[in-house]
Amino acid sequence: MAATLEIKYFNTFLLKKIKTVVDADPQPVAPYADVPSDYAANTVSDWYIEESRIRGGYNNTSVDFGVKAYLDESDPLQQHRFNTLIYSGIYNSRTGINNTNQFSVGQDITRSLDPAQGSIQKLYAEDTNLIVFQEDKVSRALIDKDAIYSAEGNASITSSPLVIGQIVAYAGNYGISTDPFSFAVYGYRKYFTDRKRGCVLRLSRDGITEISSYGMHDFFRDQLSDLSVNKIIGGWDIHNKNYVVSIQKPDTLNGNNIIENYKTLSFDESVLGWTSFFDYKPNYLASLNNLFYSFKSVGPNTSNIKASIYQQNFGSYGLFYGFFYDSEVKVVLNGQPSVVKNFKTVNYEGEDGWQMSSWVASSGDIALPVDKFVATNLSTLQLLELNTLALNFKRKENKFFANLQQNLSTTITPQYGEVVWGGDVSGVKGFYSEVTFTLVNSVDTSKKELFSISSDYVESSY
Repeated sequence: MAATLEIKYFNTFLLKKIKTVVDADPQPVAPYADVPSDYAANTVSDWYIEESRIRGGYNNTSVDFGVKAYLDESDPLQQHRFNTLIYSGIYNSRTGINNTNQFSVGQDITRSLDPAQGSIQKLYAEDTNLIVFQEDKVSRALIDKDAIYSAEGNASITSSPLVIGQIVAYAGNYGISTDPFSFAVYGYRKYFTDRKRGCVLRLSRDGITEISSYGMHDFFRDQLSDLSVNKIIGGWDIHNKNYVVSIQKPDTLNGNNIIENYKTLSFDESVLGWTSFFDYKPNYLASLNNLFYSFKSVGPNTSNIKASIYQQNFGSYGLFYGFFYDSEVKVVLNGQPSVVKNFKTVNYEGEDGWQMSSWVASSGDIALPVDKFVATNLSTLQLLELNTLALNFKRKENKFFANLQQNLSTTITPQYGEVVWGGDVSGVKGFYSEVTFTLVNSVDTSKKELFSISSDYVESSY
């Protein structure tokens, strides 16, 4: 509606409108007294007048609206551009310039990637490049420079006023899926997982390499394809120079006990292989000053979570979050694969403390466990009691060996006239045998190395 204003003399004024009177503080007061109060409160009080002249004097210095901090769109519509980067003004702590809240609409401040490759999950700045991890693609964006390509397809790098320049994709259809926490970096090597393709990847100067194919292709294919996996945590162990990844599933409740479902393992660049599984489930992994740390949440439920920091590679071996776990080494003995063998002994080179906890042959024969080596400083009576309870390793020339005896309670039923020997006769039959060595870390808290495991055998037949 139109408004009629009466002024005493010609002057300049600003007519302003408050969007919501209820939210205005202080409440505006109508500049006219002859308007009914209910009319002013409901209709006119959201307008108010300001003098544009200083002190309101005739021909005094005039003021203007000044710079607007933002534009009030009459019909704002939110856009979620999952494949686009946007940057603000510069920030310089040395000079005190902070324009991070400025997004100029007059400049080209956005860069969009192929939306078919999924959303942007991770950004990593390396030298003068910005590495962009999408769900299905990894690209490199130039910073403060651009690439101009010749007719032959050769790129020439030139300086450019653009903050984010040319975006170039790495070779290979790999991405980080929706697991940005699997990312870890050391030097020029970046590690991450791609659960959509069931692989673990390394990005370095020679491009993307599928490191899960180093003897663990089937394992990661099965683990990462499991729909129950809800989190993948990665980190760089700077102490051992290993990439550690933890594939985690929701915990289950068995009575009053919480069963953690996870697989935590490490990759070693020096041997190009996956060297070990670990008995801890971290919430986050990080390295600092040549030390490797893990973060573990504790609490009865997710609404009351407290995080604790633990230093790895510290204190007793096999001690994680206050609990001891035994160390296990599993090997397959398969000399002369096409020959049926009678395994007679079990031998190892290393330090004392190791015991053979399991021996299963391909035929189904199972050997009795062999306990660790017992030092001779024990009394004759103690040695006799130990030898009566279980088999023990013997030491000769810093090597440990023991005879194998069948576990008659688990021996398979004889077939085709086979003669099954008693427990006092050593040896188990089979093409190959799966052997497990165990170190009880709660007893042997010091470092115990294991170099090799072997067996003496003779050819046999059924």
